[in-house]
Amino acid sequence: MEMKEPARMSKKQLVAIISILAGIVAILAIMLYFMIMSLGNKSASDPLAAEKGLHYTYFSEASFNGMKLHVLQTKPAYVTLETINNNVTLAGKVGINGGFFYGNQLLSIGMVDSLPVNKEIGNFGTGNENVKYARGTLVWDGASDALSVQVARHASELRVKDHTRFWAQGGISMSLGNDDEWIQQTIKENAPFPDDNRLRSAAVYDNAGALYLIVSETKGSLAVFREAIVASIGDGKLVDGIFLDGDGSSQLFSSEAALPGDNRPVVQMLRIVK
Repeated sequence: MEMKEPARMSKKQLVAIISILAGIVAILAIMLYFMIMSLGNKSASDPLAAEKGLHYTYFSEASFNGMKLHVLQTKPAYVTLETINNNVTLAGKVGINGGFFYGNQLLSIGMVDSLPVNKEIGNFGTGNENVKYARGTLVWDGASDALSVQVARHASELRVKDHTRFWAQGGISMSLGNDDEWIQQTIKENAPFPDDNRLRSAAVYDNAGALYLIVSETKGSLAVFREAIVASIGDGKLVDGIFLDGDGSSQLFSSEAALPGDNRPVVQMLRIVK
């Protein structure tokens, strides 16, 4: 029996098959491109993508005096101070605004492990002093894992066990537990606009060492804000705390809430990093 050779494809058929395979490859490449773009857009649309798994609890409280508070409860060991020069809600980092500032200069103490957080700008406004006044400064001593409020003008005056393991945030003393003299202390520390109805921010702690980062949604005086915190936060176990910068600088960001103040940029924030 004579064996026939298998039919060979014509050049036209071969070109057609190659064209089909090339088309399939092109379609797969386009699908892969759009998948990558989709994942990238999802990450870009979720500014908290890198902030997942942080140790904090968010809650809000409406006080009897009409002040509404937004709170991030955490431990001081999970917090740091960071220069952002941006609105907190646009920085994509969980936390609240920090101390007072002017332009790009910090007017409040902002220290982490003996280094001023705004050190890049030069000698003034770096965060190594509460400018002009000795003011209430919230200090976390990492060696003892303890918080305190210390009234100081310069960071060198702060008392900690280990100067390579602490952070310090300047503000205005709240003098919790000293209701008779707290107003006089804010006068000594030259608290700005204490009687105006403004947005307010604070950082306070309780006797179990929990830290509460607080920003108001409603406006009020320092007295109304302090009253709301005492009545609504910490179940009566608050020890002390400080007022932070307020008004349009009162800003908070988390996956649960975003408070932009008046949308202005701030120099520095208290950031939850763990």
